[in-house]
Amino acid sequence: MNKIIGLIAVLTMGVAAAAYVGPGGAKTATLTAVEAAKAADDTAVALEGRIIRKIDKDHYEFQDASGTIRIEVDQKNWPAGDIGPDTRVRLTGEVDQGWRGVDVDVDVVEILR
Repeated sequence: MNKIIGLIAVLTMGVAAAAYVGPGGAKTATLTAVEAAKAADDTAVALEGRIIRKIDKDHYEFQDASGTIRIEVDQKNWPAGDIGPDTRVRLTGEVDQGWRGVDVDVDVVEILR
């Protein structure tokens, strides 16, 4: 019984991170931190760089060559591996123009090797 539950859990995790990226699928533009900060609310974005510090429970500071932007990453969206300030990552999410300013609500965190 435990083996079946474990197998279901492993299969479910793989499906949760999968998405269709072919013709007709939603396109996510790779932007810099500065470009994302100027993008319209709910714009789908991808960022590549480093998460350099934790601000509070779900908020972090992201940095690339252009500058920094505040990001929000829910605990459920963290990958299995550890991430430090020197770890290169690719973040996929949406721009959020909120009362606290602009941030990116991150749906997917990928560790780049």
